[in-house]
Amino acid sequence: MSREDGGAERVDRVDRVDWVDVPAGTLRRGTPTEEVQAVARRYADTGVPAEWYLKEAPAAEIHVPAFRIARTQVTVDQWARFAAATGRPAPQGPPDHPVIGVTWEDASAYCHWLGQRLGLDVRLPTEEEWERAARGDDGREFPWGEEYRTGLANLVDLGVGTTMPVGSFPEGASPFGVLDMAGNADEWTSTRYAPYPGAPAEVPDTEDWAFDRHITRGGAFRHDRDLARCARRHGAYERDLTAIGVGFRVVAGPGRPLRRV
Repeated sequence: MSREDGGAERVDRVDRVDWVDVPAGTLRRGTPTEEVQAVARRYADTGVPAEWYLKEAPAAEIHVPAFRIARTQVTVDQWARFAAATGRPAPQGPPDHPVIGVTWEDASAYCHWLGQRLGLDVRLPTEEEWERAARGDDGREFPWGEEYRTGLANLVDLGVGTTMPVGSFPEGASPFGVLDMAGNADEWTSTRYAPYPGAPAEVPDTEDWAFDRHITRGGAFRHDRDLARCARRHGAYERDLTAIGVGFRVVAGPGRPLRRV
């Protein structure tokens, strides 16, 4: 096999992003302020105080342009190729599981690296793009609908205690067919925490206690069902990003064909 052939093979393997097209549309973002107390009562058994849900308020209708999002989270195998190419430590875990323990800076570097190989503007999703991909057009509570059901996501109630292969819960897909938007690995977005415009006065302007101030979404294998809610805003509050299960998925702009190298 020639060097050119070998290079093409390596690019083709990295190139296997299963893109989902999310059309331009209106996101029913967040939670109405008047409903926050009811949400807190609904999840009172998780021990989450009502003020944590206030970060979701007020609700708003936000226009989100079209974009493409990876159907699944970035895997250990995909990350291993990036790590080898850039001199980073090899990741731990089965190759088809989501990579976790990734800093926001390294996740962004992966996007840049992958984008160069694909000829695409690959990046982390904005908070609004992530919620649009999870909720669709109807403002649902969870990616699969209004009611929580054990067995549709890898969260603490499933009892696994670690990651699972990406795409293990097809019945938990979002309206656009995006998988694992709840559970398995918590996901970085490109959005730094800030209150929503018009937020209640109790919502903090900054989260100085966070290890990283970028918003994460979806929850991980160690989290309870409240973090699986599409509207739930949180972050990386601990330094051990492997223990708390932080990973990511990628997005790109719409309609541009992939460049095969």
